[in-house]
Amino acid sequence: MEIKELYREIVNEHNLYPSHKKETEAPDLVLKGVNPSCGDDIVLMLKLDAEGRIADGSYTGSGCAISQASADMMLDLILGKTKEEALKLADDFMDMVRSTADPEQIEALEEAAALESVSHMPARVKCATLGWRTLREMFEQKEG
Repeated sequence: MEIKELYREIVNEHNLYPSHKKETEAPDLVLKGVNPSCGDDIVLMLKLDAEGRIADGSYTGSGCAISQASADMMLDLILGKTKEEALKLADDFMDMVRSTADPEQIEALEEAAALESVSHMPARVKCATLGWRTLREMFEQKEG
């Protein structure tokens, strides 16, 4: 199987059979993210444990396969992480889609690295980053 085909399969799997597309009961943090250029939207919900780790999370919303799959992959990565660890992964993802990430950053993204090719499709970058931008905004609002 060619690597591009494998990546496409990973994105399709997360889009068609998402693990985290549902409501989280009594979330601590909730934020709606919208991509106005295409209409993709998500509502990101996170539950934090006593130590501030992301204990649970989910999203709802609608949009293209890339935006929805990216949000699902992001949640796979950030569950169990601290805010700082989650934001570091968000930075790594942003660097990847800007083609400025080093191999270690890309490796840290696990399956989300399947979206690296969107860096060559500027119109799709906003789709891929919707969940990650919403995560960052959520934590910035919590602090403010």
